[in-house]
Amino acid sequence: MRIDIVNWDDPDATALRAGQRAEIAERYGTPDSEPGTAPSAEDIAVFTVARDGSGAAVGCGGLRDLGGGVGEVKRMYVLPAARGTGAAPLVLAALEDWARGRGWTHLRLETGDRQPDAVRFYTRSGYTPIPCFGAYAGSPSSLCFEKALGAPLPAASGAGAAARLD
Repeated sequence: MRIDIVNWDDPDATALRAGQRAEIAERYGTPDSEPGTAPSAEDIAVFTVARDGSGAAVGCGGLRDLGGGVGEVKRMYVLPAARGTGAAPLVLAALEDWARGRGWTHLRLETGDRQPDAVRFYTRSGYTPIPCFGAYAGSPSSLCFEKALGAPLPAASGAGAAARLD
């Protein structure tokens, strides 16, 4: 598994985000459940794609700069067939490493009350519940989380390690 930084409009990134939005629409019964401003090429600081051993895109995630050393995790997604392969933890670790490398001190995220799998993943990954922030503050289905980032980790090595995102 490897993690690549890609442009927002990369075809694999676009396809993965479309899959994420379709799954969310199905869970919430609406084509647009985004309480805040949808991410775009203009406001995403970095976007990553996870690729399996054959190079196929299986997951993605990005970061939006909220200012003051705080970023927001956006569009985390792993194809259903690739869940449980370690793609999601690698994407999140790569995003956290990228943020640390830029001096960001915290990452925040919003997920929804119909995504218990996401809540479990983020809490296992060290994210703790916080009051909803920004556009999510008035959204009754939003659940928000935050993680304080420590010092940068040494470069990973060995099979299955995420690529450094410098």
